[in-house]
Amino acid sequence: MSRASSPPLRPRRGQAGLIAAIAIAALVVAAVAGVFAFALLRPEPASSSPPAPSPETTTTMPAASPTPSQTPTPPPAPPVSPAAQTCDGSSTLMTVWAHPDDDIIFANPTISDAIAAGRCVRTVFVTAGDAGKGMDYVRARELGILRAYNAMRGKDGEWDATDIALDTGVHVRRLTPKDDPHLSVLYLRLPDGNITGAGFDATAHATLSKLYDGTEGSLVPVDGGPAVTRDQLVGSVRELASAFTPESTLTHIPRGSVFAPGDHPDHSAVGTLVRDALTSDAAVGPGIRYFVGYPSENLPRNLEGAVLDSKVDTYRIYTQQDQVIRCADRTACLKTRKFGEWLQRSYAKTEVELQMG
Repeated sequence: MSRASSPPLRPRRGQAGLIAAIAIAALVVAAVAGVFAFALLRPEPASSSPPAPSPETTTTMPAASPTPSQTPTPPPAPPVSPAAQTCDGSSTLMTVWAHPDDDIIFANPTISDAIAAGRCVRTVFVTAGDAGKGMDYVRARELGILRAYNAMRGKDGEWDATDIALDTGVHVRRLTPKDDPHLSVLYLRLPDGNITGAGFDATAHATLSKLYDGTEGSLVPVDGGPAVTRDQLVGSVRELASAFTPESTLTHIPRGSVFAPGDHPDHSAVGTLVRDALTSDAAVGPGIRYFVGYPSENLPRNLEGAVLDSKVDTYRIYTQQDQVIRCADRTACLKTRKFGEWLQRSYAKTEVELQMG
């Protein structure tokens, strides 16, 4: 038997509304997802400048500039000599002589005037002036010099003694008044070479001239100190000049000058020593003055009156310790053979005036 067809089924009204709402929600979700996908996948827009960094990452870069050249390292300062003495703003006069008394015979009143003016005066004696007589005579002459300097400064007083080893290895004995650091006297105490230049038996005929000429390799000081070579001696004069920074320097006439013949060989050797050591020093060389020694007796007298009286009295005070040339008063000093004539003169020469042969 055949069956008859039935009408199609229809959803209920409530079910239809639910289905429609779900469909709409799906469309909305799809649309929102598309928008986010577009925003995330879209390329950055082109820009000519980078974005500003955040404050935490900001870096300050130095301005572009040429690389500065390196500042050269200054050379190390030269070592300070153990003999260095400051001068408290005053200028310094350095004097270098062969024997104790050459300064007060040939270079006064220049030295006494410097002391009176408040300048610093540093006096160096290269030989002991021992005359082959030993250390007792040497100490007597050294004491006489200190008393002469007391007279020039117008004050008696004790002097402090200091034994110094220079950087050159040369030993010197330095005396300074306890109450006046402006003055100092230094003794190297090398052997006296004798007026003949042959030296003395007591010191094996060692002389400064032989050392300087190279026939003696070294000289032993009369006090038994370390032997001194020519190079050490030259270096010591340079070291002392560096230590004192003198504005002016006084010494003997050197060998080769027209004023040298007839002078003591030690005088000529010391003048040559100072000239060789210091003339090339631009700070010291122009201030060197060379004093005529024994040959000054052939030049006109150029000291008199109060200046001469003061010079002679200083010399007289010194001679009270020197048994060889002691004189009791002004008249006796001026009558002393040779010395009386030298005392009445003082001639200083510049480098040009030396008339070197």
